[in-house]
Amino acid sequence: MKPKPNPKTHQQPMLGTMRLDLAIDMDHELVRLAQSINWDGITTEFRPMYCPDNGRPAVPTRLMAGLQLLKHTFNLSDEQTVARWVENPYWQFFCGEEFFQHKLPIHPTQMTRWRQRIGEKGVEKLLAITIEAGKTTKTITERSFERVIVDTTVQPKAVQHPTDARQYRKIHAAMLRIAEKEGIQLRQSYRLLMARAFRKHGGHMKAKQFKRAKKVLKSLKTMAGRVMRDVERKLGEAAFQTHRGTMMLSELILAQKRKTRNKVYSLHAPEVECIAKGKAHRPYEFGVKVSLAVTHKEGFVVGIQACPENPYDGHTLEGQLDQVERLTGQIPAQTFVDRGYKGHGVDPAQS
Repeated sequence: MKPKPNPKTHQQPMLGTMRLDLAIDMDHELVRLAQSINWDGITTEFRPMYCPDNGRPAVPTRLMAGLQLLKHTFNLSDEQTVARWVENPYWQFFCGEEFFQHKLPIHPTQMTRWRQRIGEKGVEKLLAITIEAGKTTKTITERSFERVIVDTTVQPKAVQHPTDARQYRKIHAAMLRIAEKEGIQLRQSYRLLMARAFRKHGGHMKAKQFKRAKKVLKSLKTMAGRVMRDVERKLGEAAFQTHRGTMMLSELILAQKRKTRNKVYSLHAPEVECIAKGKAHRPYEFGVKVSLAVTHKEGFVVGIQACPENPYDGHTLEGQLDQVERLTGQIPAQTFVDRGYKGHGVDPAQS
């Protein structure tokens, strides 16, 4: 009889304790980028934002800053960034880990809270550090800052297309959550009727039966309004203050008309604006206008800032050039813009 072969196993007892610098290619682009970034400067910059003798120990600043840089480099959401961090040893090395980690580093919501903590100046500091890293790696030079291109675009927000029917359904769902949390007994929940009417409205719109769809839309608005007013009557003073933002936004959405200015397009992101792009495949985008400055030759980002309330492009140029001067230390000798910046009012010597 032939002896049975030893079964193959995939056990690697050293995997969990193996050093990352021994397991990865040290010539990888992320490794070289991590070695060119001044992480100590980031830690020093953000240290005053934490209390040294109160609360639980803070997450390492390099980890939080590294996750933010990876998020925007690969255009991912907070959830996707944290999930991929566990799978990618190069990402872990970039964020300062010495050994491979098998657990999530943080909860995705901590990335949002960290951005809120550092504020606009902190995000600008991160951009300044990437510019320094670009100079260290010789991706850009001092001469690169002499000629820049400035333009505006829309930073889309992660919201569903805000149709009226969808807005009313979201208000209804928000009111049911508040009622459940506060233990409120509703006169009528309209849970099944709301779902049925929403499907009927979609069917009428698909069949281009607009008069029928308009009639169903009125029913959706009526049901959402009834539930909202029922919750508002039965909320106590303290509970109302807790849910004040949601209640006020819901009332605004129910009251706004087709031609209302500064409409609310999302309950969870009321800052979203409707911006017309004039493109055939996407005439409108929902988000916030941003101004972007890149070097003329390399296309390296040297300035970016949000422009809420959708201002005229020409009115954003002066602020963008001021930011470029703060981050690079010099005013561009030449600035290239499109015809949308006509009448910008900036000194020609600076543009």
